[in-house]
Amino acid sequence: MHKTRQVFFLKQGTFGKMCFTFTDLVCRNLCKRLTVVLGAQWGDEGKGKVVDLLAMDADIVCRCQGGNNAGHTVVVDSVEYDFHLLPSGVLNKKAVSFIGNGVVIHLPGLFEEAEKNLQKGLQGWEDRLKISDRAHIVFNFHQAVDGIQEQQRQQQAGKNLGTTKKGIGPAYSSKAARNGLRVCDLLSDFSIFEEKFRVLAGHFQTMYPNLNIDADAELEHLKVMNSCWLRPLVVDGVYFMHKALTGPNKKILVEGANAALLDIDFGTYPFVTSSNCTVGGVCTGLGVPPSHVGRVYGVVKAYTTRVGVGAFPTEQDNAVGDLLQSRGREFGVTTGRKRRCGWLDLVLVRYAHMINGFTAIALTKLDILDTLPEIKVGVAYTVDDKPLPSFPANMDVLTKVSVTYETLPGWCCSTEGARSFDDLPPQAQAYIRFIENVLQVPVKWVGVGKSRESMIKLF
Repeated sequence: MHKTRQVFFLKQGTFGKMCFTFTDLVCRNLCKRLTVVLGAQWGDEGKGKVVDLLAMDADIVCRCQGGNNAGHTVVVDSVEYDFHLLPSGVLNKKAVSFIGNGVVIHLPGLFEEAEKNLQKGLQGWEDRLKISDRAHIVFNFHQAVDGIQEQQRQQQAGKNLGTTKKGIGPAYSSKAARNGLRVCDLLSDFSIFEEKFRVLAGHFQTMYPNLNIDADAELEHLKVMNSCWLRPLVVDGVYFMHKALTGPNKKILVEGANAALLDIDFGTYPFVTSSNCTVGGVCTGLGVPPSHVGRVYGVVKAYTTRVGVGAFPTEQDNAVGDLLQSRGREFGVTTGRKRRCGWLDLVLVRYAHMINGFTAIALTKLDILDTLPEIKVGVAYTVDDKPLPSFPANMDVLTKVSVTYETLPGWCCSTEGARSFDDLPPQAQAYIRFIENVLQVPVKWVGVGKSRESMIKLF
């Protein structure tokens, strides 16, 4: 027998008494939890594919941070969909897609993205997309400033940050400086919005005298988008999520953008993005209590890639790197830039697990390793022959590390047809088990191709 626990609460100035069984409380807590999918490396791990898999059974799919600097590719029935602002779950016609307050939104980019995917077969997206009224807006001049800043960094220091030039950093800077504009501002009195817009534009023109801003044209475009498309999509995001978490049981999936090593606090700073891509960003980016966060799945590519500049300890600037790049078609979804490639770095992934507390791992693109006779995995760092006990915060240190590798035998045969763990070659199975043993986290899915069917579920 479960004991009954009495709970007291204050209501309308009087004390009332309600009774719940312990079973009720536990079930309520477990049934209302968010499932979160996060990148565990430098992005481009294949999060969109994992989200697409889980979204088929979800009621709500959320984006909580980042902007259209993110890029997720999902292949359904041989059709390749590219998403940047839209949650990948928008392909599920029975699910609501929600863009939370932590996301910065370039409205022209959002509607252009929807139109491109509409032509590929994405139907009815406008009926199942909701946008938080507290989300900040990325303006065209934010994007222009992003490009100017990158150019200045190159001229002054000889290296840039490798941003996507989508205006994400400048938009988050406006947010932090408290002169940014939100979706709710656009929906309110347009004359007030226009005044604030011109002040913000003038602020950037003062800092960057060569910046050209066509304020009148952008304001007119924003007015049209607001009246024609945006207004019906906007909701009070906090209330929307509260109802979803406390009403009838709903399966809620959160799709992280970017990845742990690009997190503004925990990533390889300054070569990072401008938001929190780790699990804490879920709560602040959606307005939900941490007690509702349940399963957290980390997505790990079977090797490591990075776009742009910054330290990369296991990078292979050689034939191995070229092979991984060509077989893996490693080009950025957002920028088209060639990705740098290297061996799997478990020091890095273990660090991501410390921050996020992964429930399980989705290991993607295992098939890209099919032709290698041997495979190396980074398991430890040393600097000046001294072991590093943890992942270094200082990038000058990270650039100097030597990587200790474990060498595992390759399988030299195709895994693309595998649909169960037992179908995989013994060496591929051993590679997966090795990763589990080092991380002490189970691998739940293994990806061996681009389609939904190529995601092998282990348990």
